Amino acid sequence: MEQEKREIVLDVEEVPKVSQWITLSIQHLFAMFGATVLVPFLVGLSPGVALVSSGLGTLTYLLITKGQIPAYLGSSFAFIAPIIAAKALGGPEAAMFGCFLAGLVYGVVALLIKKVGLRWLMNLLPPVVVGPVIIVIGLGLAGTAVNMAMYENPGAPADQLVYSSTHFMVALITLGVTIVCSIFMKGFMKLIPILIGIMAGYCTGLAVGIVDLSGVKEAAWFQMPEFLIPYVTYEPIISWEVGLVMVPVAIVTLAEHIGHQLVLSKVVGRNFIQKPGLHRSILGDGAGIVIGSFIGGPPLTSYGENIGVLAITRAFSVYVIGGAAVTAISFGFIGKISALISSIPSAVMGGISILLFGIIASSGLRMLIDNKVDFGKNRNLIIASVILVIGVGGAFVKLSEAVSLSGMALAAIVGVILNLVLPGKEVVKDIFEQEKDINHSA
Repeated sequence: MEQEKREIVLDVEEVPKVSQWITLSIQHLFAMFGATVLVPFLVGLSPGVALVSSGLGTLTYLLITKGQIPAYLGSSFAFIAPIIAAKALGGPEAAMFGCFLAGLVYGVVALLIKKVGLRWLMNLLPPVVVGPVIIVIGLGLAGTAVNMAMYENPGAPADQLVYSSTHFMVALITLGVTIVCSIFMKGFMKLIPILIGIMAGYCTGLAVGIVDLSGVKEAAWFQMPEFLIPYVTYEPIISWEVGLVMVPVAIVTLAEHIGHQLVLSKVVGRNFIQKPGLHRSILGDGAGIVIGSFIGGPPLTSYGENIGVLAITRAFSVYVIGGAAVTAISFGFIGKISALISSIPSAVMGGISILLFGIIASSGLRMLIDNKVDFGKNRNLIIASVILVIGVGGAFVKLSEAVSLSGMALAAIVGVILNLVLPGKEVVKDIFEQEKDINHSA
C-alpha cells in the first residue's frame, strides 16, 4: 500500500499545477476523442454536439459522485444500432426521446441499488446473458463497418452501392495503422491508436483525393453546434416503440458500467463501489445521458481508454478529468474542428469500425471467459445460442402495426427471460464480496 502511495503522481482530490493540468487534460482529451466523435459520425448526429455533451456529462458525473471518481464519459458504441433504428422510426427527435428513456433507466436502477442493494441486478444480468448480448451488439454492426469501408456511397440501398477499391484501400491502411499502434506503441501512444489511425487514414484520403475540404474552408472559427433542443428546435416525439428499442440496451450497458467501476477501483486503489457508491456513479452516468438527450448528443459511458491513461500516468486527479471535459466543450464550439471531423471520409471511419465493432464482440466473449461460464452445461449453451441467433439474425416480434421488438433488444429480453425460467441457475456472488479483493490488494 505504501509503495502504491509513493507511486501516485496526483491523488483523486489533488489540484495539479497549471502545466501539469493542461498536459494531463489534453492526454485524456486525445484518448477519448476518436471514439467519441465516431459514434455521432456513424449515426448522423453532430460531432460538435457530442463533444459538448461528453464534457457536460463528465462534469455532471464528477458533481454527482462528489468529485471522488476520476472517470471520463464519452459516446457509447452500444447505442449505435438503437439510435439508427430510432431515427428510422421518427428521425433524430425520436432518437433523443429514446436516449432520454435510457438515462431514466440508469436513474431508476441507481435508486433501486441504493434501497435494496445490487444482488438483484447481478442475478438479472449474469455474464451468460450480458456476454452474448455484447457479442450481438458488435456483430450487428459488422455490415455497417464493411459497407463504409468498401463503398463510395455506404448509405445507399443495396442495389445502388458503388464498390471502390480506392475507398477500401484507405480503409485497410487506416485499419493497419491502428492495429500496429495498438500492438507496438508504448506508453500513452498505445492508448490513442484510434486517433492515430484516423489521422493516417485522413492523410491517405487527402493523397488519393477523397477528402472534401470545402466545408472546413467555409466554417467559422466560432460556431454554435447544431443542438437539438426540445420545444426550441423541434417538437418532441414520444414513441414507446423507440423505448422498446433503447431501454433493453440501457439495461445491458449497466453491466459494462459496473465492470469499469471494478477496474477503476483496482487502478486507483480505492473502493468506488462502496464510496461514493455504485448508485452515485450509475446516477451520474444516467444524468449525463439525460443532459445529452436535451441537446442532441448520444448516450454516454465511462471510457476504458481514459482508465488506461490513469493507469499509465498515475495522475488520478478529478481536476484533470474536469479540465479535459471543459476542453471538449470548448472544442464543440470551434466550427473548424467540427467541419474537419465531418470531412473525414466514410472509408476511414469504416476501417476504424472494422476493428472497434470486432472488439465490442470480442469483449463479450472475454466476459464469458473471465467469468468461467461453463458451456458444458446445457442451460448456459441454450441461453447464449438463442441470444446470438435472435440478435444477429435480426428476429423481431410485431406487437402492433406501429410497434415491433427486434434485434439486440429482443435478444436481451429473451436472454433475461430464459435465465430466469430455466432450472439450474447459479447464485451470483454479490459485488461487494468481489470488492473484498480490491480492499485486500490495496
